[in-house]
Amino acid sequence: MEIIKNNLKQHSYSSLSNEFYSEQLQQPLNDPYLIHVNKSLLSELGLSKESHEVLMNIFNGNVQIPGIQGISMNYAGHQFGQYVQQLGDGRGILLGELKIKDEFFDIHIKGSGKTTYSRFGDGRAVLRSSLREYLCGEAMNGLGISSSRSLMIFGSHDMVYREKSEPAAMIARTAKTHIRFGSFEKFFHDGLLDRHKELSDYVIYKYLPKANKYKNKYSYLLESIVTKTASLIANWQSVGFCHGVMNTDNMSILGETIDYGPYGFIDKFNPAHVCNLSDSSGRYSYQNQPYIGKWNCSALAHTFGHLIDKEEIGRIMSLYEDVYGKTLFNLYKAKLGLKKKDNGDELLIQELLNIMEVEKLDFTRTFRSLSNIIKNNHLVKTDKSLKSWSEKFQQRHQHESDDEDSRVKQMNQTNPKFILRNYLVQNAIDKAEEGSYTEIDNLMELITKPFNENLKYEKYAEESPDWAADIGLSCSS
Repeated sequence: MEIIKNNLKQHSYSSLSNEFYSEQLQQPLNDPYLIHVNKSLLSELGLSKESHEVLMNIFNGNVQIPGIQGISMNYAGHQFGQYVQQLGDGRGILLGELKIKDEFFDIHIKGSGKTTYSRFGDGRAVLRSSLREYLCGEAMNGLGISSSRSLMIFGSHDMVYREKSEPAAMIARTAKTHIRFGSFEKFFHDGLLDRHKELSDYVIYKYLPKANKYKNKYSYLLESIVTKTASLIANWQSVGFCHGVMNTDNMSILGETIDYGPYGFIDKFNPAHVCNLSDSSGRYSYQNQPYIGKWNCSALAHTFGHLIDKEEIGRIMSLYEDVYGKTLFNLYKAKLGLKKKDNGDELLIQELLNIMEVEKLDFTRTFRSLSNIIKNNHLVKTDKSLKSWSEKFQQRHQHESDDEDSRVKQMNQTNPKFILRNYLVQNAIDKAEEGSYTEIDNLMELITKPFNENLKYEKYAEESPDWAADIGLSCSS
């Protein structure tokens, strides 16, 4: 216990005014048991020598560290486009923070019981949703996309009712921050502009000290949030990831992917794909994510009107599409193994996406197979629809100066072989609910090294089976 006792500190967010949070203790699960431990992340945070049982008991709330008071954060947000005045951590506690070199990492417990902001909820999380978040945080990190991650997941025989009775679970997750767009919205829309400014100053002090060198440090803050958000969503699009619930209370100010619910990686390419059964209008479809990202940034920017003039806010918002477009274009060029500039590259990329949509080609497998065109002059399986396009693709590669091996290597380090498909997660959930965690081990091995060939697990790279299309995910997922 000495390692975490000496390194986990009271979170500096608690230095803010009382309106920002409520002091909170976990409500421990009865007889908790470990389901899985993220040894790699524990090592990165300097906790690898700590007993897993000790950590679990601290995260569960059976053991308290002197001088550490957990808090639940107060925020609001736009949910499916409608402003909701009071949200907040209804089932989460910000336990403290670790400082690793010059970076801070939140330690946040999810599923820890009722809080001041639970409203009618029970404050619990179920094994199903906890495991989905545990796995996807690691999958995104493996893909090189900024994300919250989890140290461990543990369960209990305590039952929680959602659509049915399910076993309760908790995750101990980390992120660089848990401050959301909705944190700023809360105090602006409540008319507490002094609190909005207090939060802005805190974020600058904590995460963006360079802002103090600029004429208007708040402009720097907003510009950082807008551009990081644009870059994040471009990265989502490049791997076919759908978040599912892009409410402003689920958007991190540091451009991290947080709050995994009904997420999904696209199988057969369909730009209109909606992964959330609760999203009846398709607001958060794959193709809408870039626009919703900008909409969310606009909702946030509106709250800065008392700190930044209107023209400057307009300039900052104009950066979103530019950053998003350039980032996605460069990501797609890398996926196609291209480095040199060519005026026809945008059309080449769009033609590929159009073919994938019409022919309902698997997103991940199609991009992974492109290196075969360069290497072996053929595509995998029966992708004959790409024959004409592949000829253009080969001709375009003749303009590249890097040798073939370098280009193939770049493509295979950009296009994952393995992706966290919904049916794979569902299989792991089914096994875990039966008490077997081997599928979690298997998936963790693949998603942490998604670009590597792994013949032992070749079947995990296959297209999703037909029954996977019937997996329904809602906000309770």
